[in-house]
Amino acid sequence: MSQVMKFEVNFENGYFTSGGHSWPCLLLALNRPSFECAPPASNRPPLCQLLLGFTQRQSFPITTMSSGNAQIGKPAPNFKATAVVDGQFKDIQLSDYKGKYVVFFFYPLDFTFVCPTEIVAFSDRAEDFRRIGCEVIGCSVDSHFSHLAWINTPRKQGGLGTMKIPLVADLTKTISRDYGVLKEDDGIAYRGLFVIDDKGILRQITINDLPVGRSVDETLRLVQAFQHTDKHGEVCPAGWKPGSDTIVPDVDKSKEYFSKQ
Repeated sequence: MSQVMKFEVNFENGYFTSGGHSWPCLLLALNRPSFECAPPASNRPPLCQLLLGFTQRQSFPITTMSSGNAQIGKPAPNFKATAVVDGQFKDIQLSDYKGKYVVFFFYPLDFTFVCPTEIVAFSDRAEDFRRIGCEVIGCSVDSHFSHLAWINTPRKQGGLGTMKIPLVADLTKTISRDYGVLKEDDGIAYRGLFVIDDKGILRQITINDLPVGRSVDETLRLVQAFQHTDKHGEVCPAGWKPGSDTIVPDVDKSKEYFSKQ
């Protein structure tokens, strides 16, 4: 009967443990808290033993993704970087936007396929966000030169055309890593979207896998909902839109809302 090694995965501290020994966990998304594998030759380093034994016994998708510092209810990670703003290069930082809501979204790469549809959609609706005191900022791991070249490419040729929102260059990948959206194995960002309030506090996080774009309407609705709760202290039920009923977060007063359902 073949011997089996059981490995426990501590996602919080980033270690594999087995038989009283621990090794750094470089596989960051195993989708399960433990796994078993046949022990390979002992003359290999522990991580090599783990990988070889693991692939000999079973396989499932492994993805590496940065953990980041972005947490709901905490200050959003500040950044300072070069962006393309109104067709010009400009250094901007998140703290410049204090006092306004910010929608900060990441996309994988310039000159791709889903990305221009999202960026153009957000840019075309920039005034809708500004009317409610919110700015929209896009970011990718491309250089500001690449951003500008893409902006100068006509939309009918897959370009962006005139932009009403800044595009931040994260060439060092520091910002993507801080926000926990960096796909480490490919060096690009997932489609992360962050709603940051007027005090710089992170209120909402959405991270899409690469093939699927995001909804501008839903993003606008979320900003409006958070602003409503900020102002009135009431809470917004599922699918809430401006003008619809909210809930008073009180055992007795909430019954007014539920009695109408």
